[in-house]
Amino acid sequence: MSQDLTYEQALEKLDEQLKLLEDGNLSLEGALKAVEEARVYLKICTERLEVARKKIEVRAEPETTDC
Repeated sequence: MSQDLTYEQALEKLDEQLKLLEDGNLSLEGALKAVEEARVYLKICTERLEVARKKIEVRAEPETTDC
């Protein structure tokens, strides 16, 4: 399910988990769950960015010599 998220959706979910952790109102179990979910969303964001980077990466073409 989470693998179907767009970059923006995963980033929003990551932000939600980080805010929960920052508030400090979670039990230890809740904090551990929030950290685990944040890791999943961070991984998705990283994967989406890598795919995008590969699509727009400009590769230098080999130089040709006219001899």
